[in-house]
Amino acid sequence: MTGRWREAALLINPTAGKGRGAVAGRLAAARLRDAGLVVTELVGRDGDEALDLARAAVERGVDSLVACGGDGLVHLAVQAVARSATPLGVVPAGTGNDVARYLDLPRRDPVAAADRVVARRTRTLDLARCGHRWFTTVLAAGFDAVVNERANAMVWPRGQMRYNLATLAELRTLAPRPYVLDLDGEVRHVEATLVAVGNGSSFGGGLRITEGALLDDGLLDVVVVRPLTRRRLVAAYPRLFRGTVAGLAEHEHHRVRTVTVAAPGIVAYADGERFGALPLTVAADPGALTVYA
Repeated sequence: MTGRWREAALLINPTAGKGRGAVAGRLAAARLRDAGLVVTELVGRDGDEALDLARAAVERGVDSLVACGGDGLVHLAVQAVARSATPLGVVPAGTGNDVARYLDLPRRDPVAAADRVVARRTRTLDLARCGHRWFTTVLAAGFDAVVNERANAMVWPRGQMRYNLATLAELRTLAPRPYVLDLDGEVRHVEATLVAVGNGSSFGGGLRITEGALLDDGLLDVVVVRPLTRRRLVAAYPRLFRGTVAGLAEHEHHRVRTVTVAAPGIVAYADGERFGALPLTVAADPGALTVYA
């Protein structure tokens, strides 16, 4: 990159990583200022305000937006910079940090991560687009999404967790659901335990469910895992970290430009964030994101 480069907007989630975000934000801001940048620190009271602040900074014409937090904050920042000329920097401070893994960024050294912004070396990545929203990692649309949704619905009165017993029974049986998938116009009806749409190869802190997905091939990787018993799933779980889930007999892997996923009773999660109820149509958005890497 060449030309004027003076202002960085630093979007911070101070609660990320059990408070690591606040410390990482201070260290990253100091490093960027030492490099001669004017740094505007952005901290929203909630996700909506943080997104508003990020979008306003991009519209104002900052030279870069730097997200200091976990994948959830990166997800939010992507909504502000997707399809724009503003590069995104990432200072990982969360628990999963899958985007940082993709980019081989230092995950425990915020100053070293900020140095990647200072170096100004950029890379262009694809995003996955659903309407006017984007995600970078994986859309979870199977039993894992159900677990997320149920966990988020738990109430903690006086420090105690209140469970929906019917929901827990459902999770114990891992009842498969009927899916309708439209894969680049080819419609398939399948019973499945898990369906994932990957722009990248992992989510959830290294769960390599869409192993082999590339960030710059203009394609989405759709993984379907047909019905599994609970015991079979527990036995297969370590394969997610090793990226060998493809060895399962119940596994399917498709590469497409566009996919529609439909199933009853599932709210999908993308980049670990609540994304929306199925059905959803997701399309590859080639070259939609510029990042410092």
